[in-house]
Parts: sequence; structure tokens; C-alpha cells
Amino acid sequence: MDFLTDPVFLSRLQFALTTAFHITFPTLTIGLGVYLVVVEWLWLRTGDLVYFRQFRFWSRLFAVNFAVGVVSGIPLEFQFGTNWGPFSATVGNFFGQVLGFEGTMAFMLESAFLYIMLFGWKRVGPKMHFTATILVAFAASLSAFWILVANAWMQTPSGGHIANGIFVVDNYLAAIFSPDLPLAFTHMYLACLEVSLFVIGAVSGINILLGRHTEFYLKSFKIAAVAALVVTPLQALIGDANGQEIGRLQPAKVAAIEAHWNTNKPGTGAPWNMLAWPDPEHERNYFQIEIPYGLSLLITHSPTGIVPGLKDFPKEDRPPIVLPFYSFRLMVGIGFIMVGVMLWTFWEWKKGRLTVDAAPGRKWLFLAWAAMAGGAYVAVVMGWITREVGRQPWLAYGLLRTGQGHSDLTAGEVWVSLSGFIVAYTILFSLFVFFMGKLLRKGPDMEELPPAAHAKG
Repeated sequence: MDFLTDPVFLSRLQFALTTAFHITFPTLTIGLGVYLVVVEWLWLRTGDLVYFRQFRFWSRLFAVNFAVGVVSGIPLEFQFGTNWGPFSATVGNFFGQVLGFEGTMAFMLESAFLYIMLFGWKRVGPKMHFTATILVAFAASLSAFWILVANAWMQTPSGGHIANGIFVVDNYLAAIFSPDLPLAFTHMYLACLEVSLFVIGAVSGINILLGRHTEFYLKSFKIAAVAALVVTPLQALIGDANGQEIGRLQPAKVAAIEAHWNTNKPGTGAPWNMLAWPDPEHERNYFQIEIPYGLSLLITHSPTGIVPGLKDFPKEDRPPIVLPFYSFRLMVGIGFIMVGVMLWTFWEWKKGRLTVDAAPGRKWLFLAWAAMAGGAYVAVVMGWITREVGRQPWLAYGLLRTGQGHSDLTAGEVWVSLSGFIVAYTILFSLFVFFMGKLLRKGPDMEELPPAAHAKG
């Protein structure tokens, strides 16, 4: 239980808990923003009131989610100064600017046009309102980009050098577009879309089962299903490419994620441990269920590709193993189940079972969507655990160790802030559930009409 008195571990735990809580809100905000752009475009193009009412209903959920995301996100960034002061002092020349870009370029843009999107129907014309919706969705996506710029740089620091204990930027573009960024951002952005689509589908499906506004919710369910049919397999492809990239950039992380101890010899393939229980102390696995050549195929796309084992790296440079090993498998498992649910959905659609009359009888399909809405959130958190724990023992990979970047705090001081965050975020989550539940119970206003100017398109 020594970790309970270790201020570095407690600060990492605090950041992990606050991040895991906060990340659930922007993931939904990003995808819902895109959905609102789509339904408003359909409304302007067709004049069909169902799309106007779709926008009005889902935009209210967007607003609540956005508000909680803002409140939970602001304290998160302050921890770089309170708990990770030496890290901030070392890399602030670049890292601090990136976080500043996120605030000034993304958050301010989103906040400025959010009011017009939510309350501007009677104050601006349809083109201006649609522009505001596009800018809100764009700003939410831009926010994700800058956050991933910062995190990807921590994974693969580039564009500068350390001089007198300070990171000096030599090339801003190289620092911003670090090697990890393109696939990492794409992977995370698709995850945001997946979460949002399955939440929309789940809310719609449960209301269909309850017999509430079946035609309205069947419309949103089908829009989500069509989009998810593209996003879910694309996410699997990007995840595969990202795995190969990590194998090239952070081979120790891949070895830890796969509990792979010994580098395979030339001409032989590295097996993939489908299940295992790693034993770091003795540098082995207690047990393992292997797929021959599997790891070589996954990482190198060659059955005999060389995959470095953990024993090739000094013990002090090895990441933890058990947590990323199982969090990765849980993330991937949920992803494959999502693909299965999508195939099931389109089988039912093809058979004519997703009509207004027949859809309420598809109980297990809609319950599967509800389960996968929760599963999508779990997959996002598991992905971040895999990514961040796998980066250890580095704050900036190969540049600054985690212990070196920690502030001079005692365990007691960290416990005070950690306890405060737990209490505050528990209250915040309770308020979120209350207001979201209230909106969901109320449902869409099927009598609501657009202002005259918008009705004319």
C-alpha cells in the first residue's frame, strides 16, 4: 500500500480520474455537433419539420453536455501548474502555448457562436444560423485537435531541444505535427463520432421501445446507424494503422501492451497473446493463450516480422504491463462488438423490421445499442489508459521522466485536492444526470414551429 503515500502516484491518479471524467463530455459534444450540422442542413434543404425538431431536441442535450464539459475541463489544465510544475517549467515554451491555442482558437470560437446556435432562431436568418452551427461543430473539433497536439507531442516530442533545462522550439510546425499526431487525432476523432452515434442510437432505440414519438426517434436512429456503418469499420482500420505506428515509435509500449517478453528470432513469427497474466518480476507470463505469428502480423503485417520484446529494454524504461494489456483488449473487444451490432442492425433493416410499425418489436437490437453506448465510453477511457500508462515512465517520451516533472508536494497535500475533486465531480455528475434525465423524459416538442424567416428557407 506504499502507493497511497506516494505523491507522484497520487498526482497521476488525480489526473487520470479527472481526465476520465472530463473526456466523456467533449467526446459527445464533438459528435453531436456534427450531427446538428447534418440535421440542420437536411432541414434547410428539404423543409421537413422533423429535421428542425431533431435539431431543437438534440441541441438541448448538446448544451447541457457542453456546460459540464467546460466546468470539468478548466480544473484539469490547472493541474499542470499545481501538480506538475517542473514539467510545465521545462516544456511550457511549447506545451503552454498549445493549451492556450485550444482556449483562444477553439473554446472562445465555440462559446461565441453557441448562443446564436441555441437562441438565435428569431434573431438571425437561416444562413447565419447554419453558419453558427457549423462554426460550433468546427470549434469543438478544433479543440480536440489542439488537445491531441499536446498529448501527441508528449508521446513523440519533436521540433526542438532541451537547453539549460528548458525545451527550446526549433521548428513550430514539426513540434505541432509530431509523428504521433496524424493517426492519434484521427483515431480519437472517430472515437468521438462513435460515442455520439451510439448515444443517439441508444436514446432513440429506448424511446422506440417505450412507444414515445416512434417516427421521430426512428429517423434519428437511422441517421446514426448509417453514419456508424461507415465509422465503426473505419475506426478498426485506423486503429490497426495506429498500432503499427506505435510499434515503430514506441516499441516498449507495444511490448507492454502485448505482454511480449522475448524478441522473436529472424524467420520466426512473434505470437499474439490473446489472454495472459503478466509476471513483471520474473519477466514472463503466468499463463498465455497464443495465436502463432499473430503479433508479427499485427505490428509488421509480415508473419515473420521482428517485434522487440520487453527484455530488450532496461527495467527502468519499461511501462507497466497488466493495466495496458487488459485495457487494450477491452477497448478492441468493444470495437468488434460494435461492428457486430452494426451488421445486425442492417440485417434487420434489410428485412424490413425497422419501420414505424415493426421497430418497437426489435427489443434486443435496441438494448444492444444501449449497451454499446455505455461500451463506447468505456472503450474511450480504456484507450486513454492504454495510451497514457503505456507512455510511462515518461511524461515527455524519452525526454523527461514522470518523477522529474512532479511538483514538490506531500502525499497529504495531494490527498486533499484528490478528495476535493472526487466530491466536486460527484456533485457535478449528479447534476448532469438530473438535467439530462429531465430533457430526455420531456422529449422533443412535436408542435414546435420554426420562425417565419426560417420556414421560408
